[in-house]
Amino acid sequence: MEQVYVTRVELLGFERRVTPIRHYVYRLMVKWSDLSEKLIYRTYPEIHTFHKSLKEMFPIEAGQIEKRDRIIPSLPAPRWVENDKSRESKKSTVSEYCQALIQLPPHISRCSLLCLLFRVRPEDENPTAPKISGPIVLDTYRVIADFTKTSKHEINLHTGDLVEIVEKSPNGWWFCQFESKHGWIPASYLEPLDTPEEEEEADPNYEGELHVVTRSYKAEQDDEISLETGETIEVIHKLLDGWWVVRKGEETGHFPSMFLQIAGKKAAFERTNPHGTKLPPRRSTIRNAKSIHSRSKQGLTQDAYRRNSRRYLQQKSSRLPESRRPRSSTKSPLRERANIENIPESGSETEQKKAAPVIPPRPTRELILERCTDKTRKRVSLHSAPTASVS
Repeated sequence: MEQVYVTRVELLGFERRVTPIRHYVYRLMVKWSDLSEKLIYRTYPEIHTFHKSLKEMFPIEAGQIEKRDRIIPSLPAPRWVENDKSRESKKSTVSEYCQALIQLPPHISRCSLLCLLFRVRPEDENPTAPKISGPIVLDTYRVIADFTKTSKHEINLHTGDLVEIVEKSPNGWWFCQFESKHGWIPASYLEPLDTPEEEEEADPNYEGELHVVTRSYKAEQDDEISLETGETIEVIHKLLDGWWVVRKGEETGHFPSMFLQIAGKKAAFERTNPHGTKLPPRRSTIRNAKSIHSRSKQGLTQDAYRRNSRRYLQQKSSRLPESRRPRSSTKSPLRERANIENIPESGSETEQKKAAPVIPPRPTRELILERCTDKTRKRVSLHSAPTASVS
């Protein structure tokens, strides 16, 4: 049977996606030799990574041996991503690049690498919603410490450099551009210009999302957690630096998202990570970090994560019928740690009141005096004084 190959690629436009993270995709209509037409969505970093792999596969045609032999087209940044400092002559569109690829000799234009790029994937048939079409305005971030690249996919940056973010990968590596250069940099080296608060960083979800560990990791810091391959855990907080907070039983800790996969789903095609298993550094490990913000966002401690998790699970359990409530005769590790660190137990008076019905019981006089202001406490004392004298 004759191999099916691409005969035409047409750029229909671009879209801004806001889930699971904010990024941009190109809408491409691909026509194949069997006369079929398929609509696909590709990001610029993915096309850019393909371009580098294609040059490695065909070094002669890429001009790496003799520049005069080059027939593979170049791929500078798309016009709406290009910095003003870049020269106009180096600009090119994704459409022109794709058309040039199809016109290459068959051993390149019909190779498996090119066909793999344009082949329909499950996410193409069910694109993530919502989506927004319009002019692309990239977010600008500031570099807080010098970063030296360790691979050809990264770029060197210095403290104070302003970069534009093309794509934010959930594994903690962001694809950015600086002047005419493009490459990956750890998100922990960047900070927003306007405010230290990250609007894109969701609040903790103590309901938890089931994930499976795809590669074991041994904790290197006190607030991290060690897990083995195949373990099932719950993700309760997805952080932008790629180090998510996970819950195993009632224990919590930071764990690299790169080693996690949603439970019940097959491994998705990795669009944007050329690093394999190279972990991004955590913000706390960066030396000489110089932020322009006098006050940065304070992260939660693991004690707070455990305390909030216990409170949430207790309230959830109180809403279940008696027959469906979990029963355990053994003391959990979290409860033992709560006693040691003097964390309020889940059965304490305060938490029981938080799990009470909509109309709570009237608080006692002692509780009011304990929690009220000095002004209220004096008023209560004045009212109670005559009563005490009569008795």
